[in-house]
Amino acid sequence: MSKKAAIIIGAGIGGIAAALRLAAKGYDVSVLEKNSEAGGKMAQFTQKGYRFDMGPSLFTLPHLVEELFALFGKRMEDYLGVVELPMTCNYFFPDGKIIKAWSNRDKFLDEVQNSGVSRQVVEEYLEKQSFLYTHTADFFLFNSIHKPSTFVGDAGKKSLKALHKLDVFTSMHQRNKRTFGESYLVRLFDRYATYNGSDPYRAPATLNMIAHLEHNTGAWFPKNGMYGILNALKKLAEEEGVRFLFNTEVIGLVTSGREVTGVRTGDCIYPASLVVNNTDITLFYRDILPNNNKLRKLMKRERSSSALIFYWGMKVKSELDVHNILFSNDYEAEFIGLFKTKLFADDLTVYIFISNKVVPDDAPNGCENWFVMVNAPENVGQDWQEEATRARELIISKINTVLNMDVEKVIEFEQILTPEDIEERTGSVHGSLYGHSSNSPLAAFLRHPNFSRRYKNLYFTGGSVHPGGGIPLCLASAKIVDGMID
Repeated sequence: MSKKAAIIIGAGIGGIAAALRLAAKGYDVSVLEKNSEAGGKMAQFTQKGYRFDMGPSLFTLPHLVEELFALFGKRMEDYLGVVELPMTCNYFFPDGKIIKAWSNRDKFLDEVQNSGVSRQVVEEYLEKQSFLYTHTADFFLFNSIHKPSTFVGDAGKKSLKALHKLDVFTSMHQRNKRTFGESYLVRLFDRYATYNGSDPYRAPATLNMIAHLEHNTGAWFPKNGMYGILNALKKLAEEEGVRFLFNTEVIGLVTSGREVTGVRTGDCIYPASLVVNNTDITLFYRDILPNNNKLRKLMKRERSSSALIFYWGMKVKSELDVHNILFSNDYEAEFIGLFKTKLFADDLTVYIFISNKVVPDDAPNGCENWFVMVNAPENVGQDWQEEATRARELIISKINTVLNMDVEKVIEFEQILTPEDIEERTGSVHGSLYGHSSNSPLAAFLRHPNFSRRYKNLYFTGGSVHPGGGIPLCLASAKIVDGMID
């Protein structure tokens, strides 16, 4: 008896995770990818002896990757070496204050005692986020909140115990300021809104539970860089019979009644008994399955932020850690720029990611590979050359001041990625990294579901649909789809 054919559109991490889960169910799986290699936003490049991860830089909830190997009786560690980071992030504040966010919770609590807040207050805050995550993750992250069965099932019943603590109608910033007063920790915890491209001054305080993933469970890093996760999963998929067809762009679906019967490329039709779309959901309804009504609704909703990234090959050995944040003087002004004026503020928070701290071969001896990023507005036609030039000046000035160095003298290689580049390379509409923002109390329920209500064998994974963006949530979207398919 021949296997049922499943087609995955897009070889990002959500698409590969879906391919693995369907292969484990016995499907004959093909992944169609328009680019020449897998990864989507999770890409890499090498230049002049430097290797750079181009997209995601933080690895939390590694058990979601382990699950995919366990489906086939295999172990992640045989494919992917991972180390736990001693420090999740090194925070630099405008007045010279430095807070080291140690992975060990007790060590972190000791660290913040000198930040204007008692150890007990921070501990209670983290306990609350742990409680919320423990009681609501199954409901919000690992099940479809677009199906009534989820509300009456075990996940829904469990989440009811946390309903009174969800803080849906309070913003992240309001809750953090009420908890921490005028201390440094307000900004530290406000920052977690950017993990899904949102604004802490408007996003619901429910999202403060994102802090749980780092401060209560820790952060990890692959021994061969973030792209190593993608390579390991792709290798596993190929071993289990998944086929990858690169340079193959899907331009349409073939449908019959309430079913999708195939996908159309430029030169042929691939028959399918099941289709999973892993491309940006707005692009899908614009280009692959045109639907003006759905497209109009999606375009009306506020999109998430994007990023401006400088990849610098640095002839220096710094005292920085893997993850580093240099805060601006006016954090709120940055988000006004991101979501209202659509232009950079006059002072920017700078993120510096250095994989070479874990992966020595990512830079030549005596050098480091700096991934330098600032949050950027979506691409709505700005002059990105002008904006990038202005942002670069602000970034270099900040680094020189905070780290007491002359950055220009040690940059020996530079490559830039703008929101416009992100849109062109990944298909993320307007360069928005997470699809839509979470700047409203009901944002989670407004994200596109993981299934089609019109076609019974069409499903959706990836960062632009439920439950959201980032590696863990993309993997969760594939897990949700898995649970819907026999």
